[in-house]
Amino acid sequence: MGGGDKCLRLLAGQPILAHVISRVRPQVDALVINANGDSSRFDDFALPVVADVIEGFAGPLAGVLSGMAWAKAHAPNCSHVVTAPTDAPFLPADLVGRLVAALDEQGAELACAASGGRTHPVCGLWPVALEDELRQAMERDDIRKVDVWTARYRLAQVDWPSEPLDPFFNANRPEDLAMAETMIAAAAR
Repeated sequence: MGGGDKCLRLLAGQPILAHVISRVRPQVDALVINANGDSSRFDDFALPVVADVIEGFAGPLAGVLSGMAWAKAHAPNCSHVVTAPTDAPFLPADLVGRLVAALDEQGAELACAASGGRTHPVCGLWPVALEDELRQAMERDDIRKVDVWTARYRLAQVDWPSEPLDPFFNANRPEDLAMAETMIAAAAR
């Protein structure tokens, strides 16, 4: 995307992150942004910005851990956190509900989304009680990949249809952003 934060690129006149927030906010009690560096770039969103608790840009799993740590410190009654990528503007309105239901239905400890034959491990539901185990896995075992860590647990996979629109579409490249603009315009008709 030419550098900078993908989530701040404009889509239909708003940052991609604004689309993500509008999809996720009605489904959760609290919302935080996980980002490293100068947090002031997210001031317009009026949300807490939490940096990774593991140094060295350790990837999405560090974001999961940071969310768990934030919940443990700021929302002590919170049993689970949900994570979602900030470049997926079409997230489903039933994301959290279906992930929560899958835990019971499948007797699982964790849940993640899937569509179009692919899993989306960054779109997941994580028990805050596993924060210490995840921290140890990252610090002691040097685990950085989400699916490597989730393989240690019973994982529910929740599938969404990818037609007519994949709700986990990521705007990773300029062509993706152009395609997202087309999808929004078509949905408005």
